[in-house]
Amino acid sequence: MRVAVLCGGESSERDVSRSSGWAVAQALAGRGHDVVLIDPAAEQPILADPVPAGDSVVPVPKEPPAPADRAVLRRRMYAALTGGPEQLRSADKVFIALHGGWGEDGHVQALLELAGIPFTGAGHDVCAVAWHKGRCQAVLEAAGIPVPARVLYNPSEQREPPVGVKQLLASGPVVVKPVADGSSVAVRKVDTLDAVRADGELLVEPFLGGREFTVAVIGGTALPVVEIELTTEVFDYAAKYQPGAVREVCPAEIAVDFAEELQDLAVRAHQALGFGPTYSRVDFRCDDAGTPYCLEVNALPGLTRGSLVPVAAKGAGLTYDELVERLLKA
Repeated sequence: MRVAVLCGGESSERDVSRSSGWAVAQALAGRGHDVVLIDPAAEQPILADPVPAGDSVVPVPKEPPAPADRAVLRRRMYAALTGGPEQLRSADKVFIALHGGWGEDGHVQALLELAGIPFTGAGHDVCAVAWHKGRCQAVLEAAGIPVPARVLYNPSEQREPPVGVKQLLASGPVVVKPVADGSSVAVRKVDTLDAVRADGELLVEPFLGGREFTVAVIGGTALPVVEIELTTEVFDYAAKYQPGAVREVCPAEIAVDFAEELQDLAVRAHQALGFGPTYSRVDFRCDDAGTPYCLEVNALPGLTRGSLVPVAAKGAGLTYDELVERLLKA
């Protein structure tokens, strides 16, 4: 196939996405596909055409891109996606290795749908719901999937935090995160009301002190459970992408019935949001009693060779190249 791999983009996960894109593109080239790698937000969008086979690693910097850069990146990305390049329009299929922002909130998917270009992953409507943590958790809760108590708070529109935030803090520390962002950018554990305030719309939920797990789902089938053993209190951006910051265990060293419970919850979350035959990654954290709660569902999870979905695939006996081929055809 002639495959265009989209990576980079305008989000805070831009650097992670470029690393994913290179890994995916090289793997597809190694499987015999004709691959072009495109970063629509770059000054020169075509990063490589054709992409050579290989397994070189593109490192992820310790800090995400500065928010001030996003306006320029968005202008470039809009121009590239609506006016070219020709390699994108002529592809048999687009492999979306974008993470966050327009790549994961449904914008890019909607444009490709309008242009009639087939692509990997879920459609624009599913991505839009999954990307907004508040909407996502509301859908999951309605489907009977356990989610944490939560309060949405927009400091630019509300002078004081809602009463619900104060009630959560009365029971202990809370986790504050952007309601629509990925890679745990700006995720914080706080224990005072003043510390809750930040820019943009926030989701505030209780800090869960138990173990952390994630389950990848492909086409309605759950891969082995991965446990994330943290050296920090929250799985933040630095912990996710710097070697040695966490230990990822797959299959997780847990009882069989508990692993099956997590896998069942992940498949139910995948189906409730409408992912169907595509793929997702469902994140869980347990409270002190060991009860799991679903934190979010990722429509376009990281695909670097060290990312959690490839780790889960390896636990299921799939090589990285086999995983990428499977996602291309899902």
